[in-house]
Amino acid sequence: MAILNTPYIACAWTTPEDHEKNTSAHPPSPACCSRPLPRVVPCLPAMTSCLPVRMRNRLLTTTLCLLSAVTVSCTPAIREFFAPVEVPEKFNATGTETLADRWWLALQDEHLNGLISAGLSGNLSLRMAWDRLDQAGAVARKSGADLLPSLDGTAELSRRTVKNAGADRDSSSSHTLALAASYELDLWGRVRAGRQAAEFDLLASREDLQAAAITLSAEVATAWYQLLEQRQQITLLQEQISINEQYLALVTSQFSNGQARATDVLQQRQILEASRGELITARTSEKLLAHQLAVLLGKAPGDFAPPAAAGPVELPPLPDTGLPVQLMEKRPDIRRAFYQVQAADQRVAAAIADRFPSISLLATAEAGDSSVRDLFDNWLASLAANLSAPLFDGGRRAAEVDRASGAAAEALHSYGQTMLTALREVEDALVAETRQRDFLASLDRQLALSSQSMEQTRERYIYGDMDFLRFLTTILNHQSLQRSRIRAGRQLIDFRISLYRALAGGWDLERSEE
Repeated sequence: MAILNTPYIACAWTTPEDHEKNTSAHPPSPACCSRPLPRVVPCLPAMTSCLPVRMRNRLLTTTLCLLSAVTVSCTPAIREFFAPVEVPEKFNATGTETLADRWWLALQDEHLNGLISAGLSGNLSLRMAWDRLDQAGAVARKSGADLLPSLDGTAELSRRTVKNAGADRDSSSSHTLALAASYELDLWGRVRAGRQAAEFDLLASREDLQAAAITLSAEVATAWYQLLEQRQQITLLQEQISINEQYLALVTSQFSNGQARATDVLQQRQILEASRGELITARTSEKLLAHQLAVLLGKAPGDFAPPAAAGPVELPPLPDTGLPVQLMEKRPDIRRAFYQVQAADQRVAAAIADRFPSISLLATAEAGDSSVRDLFDNWLASLAANLSAPLFDGGRRAAEVDRASGAAAEALHSYGQTMLTALREVEDALVAETRQRDFLASLDRQLALSSQSMEQTRERYIYGDMDFLRFLTTILNHQSLQRSRIRAGRQLIDFRISLYRALAGGWDLERSEE
């Protein structure tokens, strides 16, 4: 069973020092884009510097009294729980090569390195992930704002003129300056739970960014090697067209000498035309893959030309898969699901705390006079407390607790499903690559036998010892095997990319300039 730390759905009385210690103890931020969470702490002395010393000291003393009232509060504790998944001790296969964080470097393809680098800086979907991270950071800062007192200031200037019959005008001015500080005592940890939930959402967004970068790199690599496959298919089809033209000349010569039938010539012409049609299809696929690469790199298809590379790719040895437990700690989608469980559990705690009474404190200071010079000599300060308790809400708060609990259970099961999916992806890629290598070995043996059979069949047809239909079948089978061999070689690369993607844990990302 996988063990994780998560907020326990209950309240534990702690001091603010213990709470800060617990808050800093929950899972560390990922290495990627590890920007500290900004916190806005207003400086009260600076905000009240315009007031006289006597009034400023009174207001500061009142505010400190508000803060001292929350030296003890109820905060959702961080506890352990068990994820609903049994993690195996090891994978069914493994390699020896150490996999780098930037997994594509193992393929030693300079063209691919450049394409992925361009994609990481220009892909718009990845930039959207950065934007979502910014939004999550703002929500986290906003959620923590209620833990601090709010201070509002107002200023008013009024002038009154009275005109009586037979008398001069009587004018008077009034100047008013007021400050109001309010604070809700977070007795049951509702505000703190909301802030922690938002911070876990921020951590999940960071993992979303890492997962998006890994997905993008794999998509670029897959599209690139599919493009290379089509280029190899085009070269092969051009060779096959040339060979089929030679066979057509041979059959035509045989027909002229009365050694072949007209249907033989027509069949060979049809085979030649089919090869030309497949060449058209391969060139179309090459263009479409180039367009796909352009969009992945954040470029317009018409303005992008992929590198002019072709030829087979030599795969490096199988990477070391490590232990399944290490994979659980490394994959960003698993860490994201973990943080989502934590956030959902904190929202359960917030929903429970919302059913208890709340206490709010309000401190006000107001100064007013007809003369600005004497404005601060006449002032009034007040301190008030407000108790609000839910008596009847039609079951709304209880229903919210049930909804949050259901969401937390769903997040936990989603986390377990993510773990199972990760394990399956690694095992699938390992099995697929092993079986694909066996399939490629079989294709190589078939090609060798087919080549021998085609040479012998051709000679026998020339000397009239074999009919054209058998000769035609041998040609078609050999050319089909040649195309299948290229396709199977690219599929082997796809399986290796899937393995790299399943084992990847992310790397330090740099945000591109807009």
